[in-house]
Amino acid sequence: MHRRTLLAAALAGAVVTPALASGTARAADPGPSVTRTGTTTLDGQALFFVSYDGLVNNNAFQKNGLLTYKGYQYAVWYTADRGAVVGRRALGASTWATVKVGHTLRYNDSHNVISMGVSKADGRLHLNMDSHSDGFTYVKSVAGLMDNPAGLSWTASRFGAPQSTLDGLALTSQFTYPQFVSTPDGKLQLSYRVAVSGNGRNALAEYDGTKWTDLGEWSSSTGTYTSEHGSSTARNMYLHGIDYDRNGRLHSFFTWREQNAAVMCNSGGITNHDTGYVYSDDRGRTWRNNAGTVVGVTGGSDKVSVTDAGLVVDPLNPDHSLMNQESQFTDSAGRPHAIISYVPGRFGQCTTNYVANRTANGRAFHVRRNASGTWQKTEIPVPLNSSQRTKLILDKYDNAYAVFPFGRIAGASAASGYTDWRILFDGSGLNAFGEVVIDETRVAQDGVLSFMYQEKSSGTTPSALHVIDFRLPA
Repeated sequence: MHRRTLLAAALAGAVVTPALASGTARAADPGPSVTRTGTTTLDGQALFFVSYDGLVNNNAFQKNGLLTYKGYQYAVWYTADRGAVVGRRALGASTWATVKVGHTLRYNDSHNVISMGVSKADGRLHLNMDSHSDGFTYVKSVAGLMDNPAGLSWTASRFGAPQSTLDGLALTSQFTYPQFVSTPDGKLQLSYRVAVSGNGRNALAEYDGTKWTDLGEWSSSTGTYTSEHGSSTARNMYLHGIDYDRNGRLHSFFTWREQNAAVMCNSGGITNHDTGYVYSDDRGRTWRNNAGTVVGVTGGSDKVSVTDAGLVVDPLNPDHSLMNQESQFTDSAGRPHAIISYVPGRFGQCTTNYVANRTANGRAFHVRRNASGTWQKTEIPVPLNSSQRTKLILDKYDNAYAVFPFGRIAGASAASGYTDWRILFDGSGLNAFGEVVIDETRVAQDGVLSFMYQEKSSGTTPSALHVIDFRLPA
C-alpha cells in the first residue's frame, strides 16, 4: 500500500538533533525525576475480578478515572458490593470523602469502567459508567459543585438520580468507551464508540451547560483493508486518547482493529494494525490528517476511513500484537506525543499468542511529532513483562514519563530529544495488579504525577485501591 511506503520512509529518515527534536528545551531545564510524596487509600476492599486481563477499577483507557480541578482531586471506583463511588480530597490531603451515586455494576466485565468529566460552563461533575457494547448509566452533580468544593458538602444529595440517557438524549443501544474532554470554551464533550469491536464507529456528544447535543459519528467501519495474508471489510478505530492542547486543537492517535482474522498470520494474535493520527481545529466537527487535508466530518457522510490517505504515522501489520487504546499527550507547543506497544520484529514476524508474546517480548515506543513536523519513534528500553497498557505524561519542561504496568515509571528528557529513557521508579512495594489510571489533569496544576492502582488479588477477593503521588521537577 503506497501510503505506508511514503510514511515509513519519513519515519526512517527522521534523524534530528536533540534541540530540534524537543523544540522548547533549554540547557538549563531539569531532566525528568520523580519524588514520591505519599500514598492514600481510596478503598481497603475494592471490587476485584479479572476480565480481558484487566480490572474494572484500573483500566488505563478510562478518561477520567482520576482528575483534578480547582485544588481538589476526584476518583471513581466500584466497591466490594459493586456500588459506584466517587471520592474527593483537597490536594495533599491524606483522606478522601466518598459518596455512592446510586448505581450497582451489572456484570463482571472490566470494560464497564467509570469515567468523569467537568463542564466548566456550569461547574458540574459528570459520570458515565457500566457500558460495553450496551446501554450506559449517567449521573451528574448539581451546578457549581466543582467551583466551590470547600464550601459545598460532599453528599449524595449533590448528585442526581442515575439515568440511561444524557438528560433524555439516548445516543445508541451499543455504547462503549466513554471519554469526557473539556473544550477550551467551557463545554464538555463525550467521545464514545457505537456498535462493537471490529465493526464500530467513533462519535461525539456535547454539553453546553444547558443541554446535551448529539454531534454524530466521525469514523467509518467500512472499506477494504488488505494485508499480506488476507482482507477485511469491517473494523473499528480505537483511540489512544482525545485531547485539546493549549491552543485549542483537538488531537487523536488511533489504531485500527479488523473484524476478519484472515488478515493475521495466526489466529492467536490480534488484528490491530497501524498507528494513525488526526486532528480538529473546530471542536471535533472536521477532522484532518497530518498534512491538513480534511478526511472526515462529524455527523456527515464523509467519515475518517481506513482507505483515507495520510492517516498512518507509524505503519505496522497485524502480526505484532499492537495494543489499542494506549496513551497520548501534548507538549507545551501543542505537539502530539503517544505511547504505543507491540512485539518488535526482532522477536519474530508472527505473534501466535497475544498475551504470552506481549508479556515475553512486548516493548513500548514513544511516537511524537517534532518541531520540524517530522514523526519520530523511540523504543523505550524497558520490557513490558505484561500484556497491558503504558501511560504517558509530559511535565512543564516537556520531559516525558511512561508509567508502565505495575506502577513502574520511566522518563526521558526533552533536551536529549527523548533518547535517554531510563527507569525512575521500579514499582517496589506497590503490589500493583497491572495497568494504572493516571490523573492527566493534575500535572499542569501542581506539578504532581498521580495515579490510581489496585493491589493484586485472586479470584473475586476484594483488594485495596490506592492513589500514589510523585513530585515532578519544579
